[in-house]
Amino acid sequence: MILSPLPLTPDHDIPAPLLTELTALYASRHKFHALSGDFPDPRDIRPEQVAAALAGELAHPDAEVLLARSEGLLVGIAITLAHHPDPADPDPWIGLLMVDASVGGQGHGRRLAEEVEARFRAAGRTGVRLAVLDANPAGLAFWTALGYEVLAHRPDRERGRPCTVLRKPLRTPRSAARVAVVDPEGAVFLFRYDNVEVGVHWALPGGGLEPGESPREGALRELREETGWTDLEPGPLLTTWEHDFTHAVGPVRQHEHVYVTRGPRREPAAGAQVAAAHAEDRILTWRWWTREELAEETEPVWPPELAKLLDDLDRTDPDHGPDRA
Repeated sequence: MILSPLPLTPDHDIPAPLLTELTALYASRHKFHALSGDFPDPRDIRPEQVAAALAGELAHPDAEVLLARSEGLLVGIAITLAHHPDPADPDPWIGLLMVDASVGGQGHGRRLAEEVEARFRAAGRTGVRLAVLDANPAGLAFWTALGYEVLAHRPDRERGRPCTVLRKPLRTPRSAARVAVVDPEGAVFLFRYDNVEVGVHWALPGGGLEPGESPREGALRELREETGWTDLEPGPLLTTWEHDFTHAVGPVRQHEHVYVTRGPRREPAAGAQVAAAHAEDRILTWRWWTREELAEETEPVWPPELAKLLDDLDRTDPDHGPDRA
């Protein structure tokens, strides 16, 4: 999908061939326009009406009209607002996102939404909002499936139509790696973290990858920084998983490689470097956990079902299970 701003002629008009395409797109969504009331006759939408509607949108200095094409075909349109008229609202808005009904069901709407989010993310924005007409449950289902959460219910500014306001944090993709250190009895070492978004939780030693660093290299570096243990190497890959939380850079969607290795039961090494790493990552404490304790713990443990993952590995790779002597 290629996303580009609406081109205009030197006289600020929409080129005639493009206006024809846009009119066909708008006309294909006559059921939505019957709900919105944006056109006098939703089944007879005229080019001049579409041109007037878009001119009205572009009259706002912070508005942008974006066209989505796939294989040269105009498949959708998005209208965005970089700054809401309410100064208390810090987020950009999606005023309209519409896909041609003739190509519906092919994922164009999701891809268009993701492209718009990527543009805002690249501009340093940390969230995006939109409003869905209460009379449009299909629209509400679409946006909530994309991770948008309901903020409020209120009439819209222009016509007083009942709407649901939604917001989605714009998360930065982040790659990370962790190591499950298992002692001779099968217990695993975990840190207790406190995160501003997800709260208190338990997780394995590890963290974000540095530029050019492989997951295995990053896992080893983080393990050494956070524990001071320099005699361990990451073993086999235990699992990969993704989760959301807020890092120092802001909201992130983190993809983690989790490795496992055998090691002695001991405390993290004392020293300024380890202490600084704990302070930076908001590590509260640490402990060794048996599999039974992990399975019964009520606070979140990352990755989920860690005890089961380790038990499954023991069955498939006995060399990484507890000593049986």
